Amino acid sequence: MRRPKFSIGSWAFSFGPFENNPWSFDQFLKYSAQAGYDGIEINGFHPHPHPDVYNTKQKCLELKKEIEGYDLGISGYAPDFRDVPPATVPILDHLKAIEKSLSFCNNMDINVLRVDTISPPGELNPEEYDRRFKQLAHTWNQAATVCENAGVLLVWEFEPGFWLNKPREIREIIEAVNHENFKALFDTSHANMCAVVGARQSGEHEVLNGGIVELAKNLEGHIGHFHLIDSDGSLHDEETSTHTPFGEGNIDFKEVIAAMRDEVEPLEWWCFDFCFCPTTEVDARKAIPYVENVISQL
Repeated sequence: MRRPKFSIGSWAFSFGPFENNPWSFDQFLKYSAQAGYDGIEINGFHPHPHPDVYNTKQKCLELKKEIEGYDLGISGYAPDFRDVPPATVPILDHLKAIEKSLSFCNNMDINVLRVDTISPPGELNPEEYDRRFKQLAHTWNQAATVCENAGVLLVWEFEPGFWLNKPREIREIIEAVNHENFKALFDTSHANMCAVVGARQSGEHEVLNGGIVELAKNLEGHIGHFHLIDSDGSLHDEETSTHTPFGEGNIDFKEVIAAMRDEVEPLEWWCFDFCFCPTTEVDARKAIPYVENVISQL
């Protein structure tokens, strides 16, 4: 099996256990290069590169030069859209935020932009659910067009901590958006919590007998980005998936990657996602040989 480029998300060193003392972006770049990563995925939350700070082409070129100085590429951008939940704010407000982040992406030659629903999971009456679902689909369809015109793929990261976390809902919203430039960001830990555990699902509980593999099969043709990390079946702070170091959770990565081969082997990048993991500094160094060993067996 072809080995893709491996990146690591910078949020791992600014969220959770690192929140009170986040690593500087330069410190993160040095670590990523020393740990053997081919690139990084940028967390667009302060203090890491935010589009309000890197708001000129010159600033972005200087940042890009700094990243390239460590011989690192960029696999994607995950900005802060918390002020503009796409299912509840005016569509133009969300698109304005998308365009701001696209400007950063274009200046940095980044071709993948991550979004989520922002809204927490919870019980909605049928009328409100339908209204929000339709607005979300329309907003993301419009956003996907804007991104397509800018040469950037829009990817949605589903997870238990946000609205639309059931396997059926994941497929339904992708089909409702109905845009070639809108794909799923498939995170193995989130997939485990959504399809195997059914964490934080409201109303009728929904899991899949085939677990992660069945969810991936349900999304064939719709996966545009890949995050890898293990899962022990628990939630971090009762909110979203615990991102467990490789080999310490329940995921059979040989089985999962083999089943997803047609979807993920063509991707240029696989991103290692150690969000909220307190041992990231140690365990992210072990991640590359772990996954390379899995690939060597396929």
